[in-house]
Amino acid sequence: MTENGNRHFLTFEDRHITLVGTAHVSRESADFVRKVIQDEKPETVAIELCQSRYQAITEKNRWQNMDLLKVIREKKAFLLLSNLMLASFQKRIGQKLGIKPGEEIIQAIEGAEAVGADIHLADRDIRITLSRMWRLMSLWQKTKLLAQIVISLGEVDTISQEDVERMKEKDVLETLLSEIGKAMPGVRRILIDERDQYLAQKIRTAPGKKIVAVVGAGHVPGIRKYWGEDVDLHALEQLPPKGKLLRVVKWGIPVLVVALIVFGFFAAGSSAGSHMIRWWLLANGALAGFGAALALAHPLTILSAIVASPLTSLNPMIAAGWVAGLVETLVGKPKVKDFENLPEEIGSFKGFWKNRITRILLVVVFTNVGSALGAFVAIPFMVKVFA
Repeated sequence: MTENGNRHFLTFEDRHITLVGTAHVSRESADFVRKVIQDEKPETVAIELCQSRYQAITEKNRWQNMDLLKVIREKKAFLLLSNLMLASFQKRIGQKLGIKPGEEIIQAIEGAEAVGADIHLADRDIRITLSRMWRLMSLWQKTKLLAQIVISLGEVDTISQEDVERMKEKDVLETLLSEIGKAMPGVRRILIDERDQYLAQKIRTAPGKKIVAVVGAGHVPGIRKYWGEDVDLHALEQLPPKGKLLRVVKWGIPVLVVALIVFGFFAAGSSAGSHMIRWWLLANGALAGFGAALALAHPLTILSAIVASPLTSLNPMIAAGWVAGLVETLVGKPKVKDFENLPEEIGSFKGFWKNRITRILLVVVFTNVGSALGAFVAIPFMVKVFA
């Protein structure tokens, strides 16, 4: 291994790889990428993108093919919303610095086309990264994560030069999750260490004998560290099984609630049982409805959240947010202009509530959070009836 500034020279078998460490929000870095590719004229250019992020850059109309109902049914609303929020954060940082988000990657793609090189996608699918991280987090940590992303969207305009310099060494996902990563080593392992391993393996096995690899500068030390190791990509692409505690809570709460109500009727009389039912309906319905209202949902959607939450909270197979999201999709069906304007409207905090697509995703997430909080609020009041 040898290095020359931001250009590092690696070998693997008969391959010669030029590893370029880039700053994600730097015009100079984008220009440097194009120059390296022109100088090296590689057979392959490996880039720090997965298929979905590559499509986001190269397919301008991809949002118009999105099936929102399928996203809701497959429980991917939060992942999609997180993706859009991350894209929004990166877009606004780029606007502040006068550079298009991912300009260094765009230069790598265009530079590869100019010299007739193939494009090799070297990063793990961001949905897998987020899903693996999601499985590690408690409900409180997930809520905290969503809040941190929302707060970060509102703080872009006050960002300091020192923050900008740090972002040149990290990608947008690492920047937003840095605080959570300090408290949760497992998140850092998935977000940084695993991706370093994945990138190292994908780059050193890229097709061709002469390769230029373009990655964020923050990943260069990790790639060099794992360069000599044989990494199992399949293992890094698997979702870990859901924890036993989560399954116990998922089924335990409905069993506990039903048991309390039945016991209340038989042990303390019909009045106590009725009080328990009222507390369950009130806490669940009110907080789920509040969540939908917070997302500026249609009145019918808010009503559906209020009605559905007490019932869906007793059925682990259905979530109140799914019901509310489906209703919001039907009563406020996104129009073509919502899909066309999505890339621009996610560039502002207000745009997330204005665009019908992101509003539906907010309805799903906020209603689910409200419904979950409602269950935890209701149980203590139900138990208090016995006193």
